[in-house]
Amino acid sequence: MPELRPPRGTHDLFGEELRRQRKVAETGRELARRYGYQEIATPIFEHLDVFQRTLGDTSDVVTKEMYVFEDRGGDRLCLRPENTAAVARAVITGGMAQDLPLKFFYVGPMFRYERPQKGRLRQFHQIGVELIGAAEPMGDVEIIALGQHILDELGVAESVTLELNSLGDRESRIAYREVLVAYLEGHRDRLSPESVDRLERNPLRILDSKDERDRAILAEAPPFEQHLNQASRDFFQRVREGLEQLGISYRVNPRLVRGLDYYTHTAFEFVTTALGAQGAVIAGGRYDGLVRDMGGPDIPGVGWAAGVERLAMLLPAAPEAERPVAIVPIGEAAEPRAWALAQALRREGVAVELAYRGRPGQRMKRASRLGARYALSLGEDELARDVVKLRDLDSGSEEEVATARVAERLRG
Repeated sequence: MPELRPPRGTHDLFGEELRRQRKVAETGRELARRYGYQEIATPIFEHLDVFQRTLGDTSDVVTKEMYVFEDRGGDRLCLRPENTAAVARAVITGGMAQDLPLKFFYVGPMFRYERPQKGRLRQFHQIGVELIGAAEPMGDVEIIALGQHILDELGVAESVTLELNSLGDRESRIAYREVLVAYLEGHRDRLSPESVDRLERNPLRILDSKDERDRAILAEAPPFEQHLNQASRDFFQRVREGLEQLGISYRVNPRLVRGLDYYTHTAFEFVTTALGAQGAVIAGGRYDGLVRDMGGPDIPGVGWAAGVERLAMLLPAAPEAERPVAIVPIGEAAEPRAWALAQALRREGVAVELAYRGRPGQRMKRASRLGARYALSLGEDELARDVVKLRDLDSGSEEEVATARVAERLRG
């Protein structure tokens, strides 16, 4: 029989790791609710064009990392590599553009074929927010503030730094593109083959190169901020002032660019070195042209996505598993009453563990292995008097409680 194991870049989630990731997702969901964001769930697979058109033909995601397949009906589909384009598609096809602004929160798995490493898998999970229809700089400030709030609530903010940059509006990007191409053409023979290809099709993408040859050349490249028009400078200044008014610290990183084609104006990342090499745990920015480029109305947008796995690894402590109450029937006659009591307590919101077989001593040992907080035992004498023995498994103390008052006692 062949060895059975998860595909490379995936793994099973359970126990402490699952509790950590659930903590991240639940914290994000609750805080997004407080900021007025409604949850949205898009399909795990979409038509290929949703991402191919929006992420850019030269992006690593499109050229190297997407899981693409053809279904039995001949449609070209892909597993979603990110969710911003999918949310934008939902806005268009759902006819939601009449209800602006739209504020969405999401959580779920994404898929990219890349080399698995610490905190980065081929099936990974993200939480994210999208604010669609708000052109004002305070929209950028609000979603950054939400990201900061989540980091604070998780207790990881001390190990994370907010980096900020402006990519300018479309006019600024066109102007800078000409300057950048002129500079890079003088170093064409030293660029990586991938960047030479991008020089023809999308030179701004070279700014995101991880190749050491390219990075050495880019270190002397003309700075983007010197080629921003006044409108872009004013927008970025208002974002910075808004963050400062809220007491959110940041540092400007002029080399920060987002890896996808649809970003304009604000780009930002919350980065950490606590997981080894510097990496982003939350990343996002403004994408004012995305919905239009997908065939929808010309409406602005801004958002971010956070890696659940990475944030979970930063948590100072794993959330404790819920400690159940164990019920231990003594004798065959007590079995039916034990099952009835277990069901009644579960309906009252109590987690209950009731073994299917075994002597009382064996069942009590199992309760200890499961980390049970209390054990409820009942035998012939307890049945006759309609009580149970409640043992505190931490202190060892024991008391009798009327069956009708067990749930009340456990809550107290």
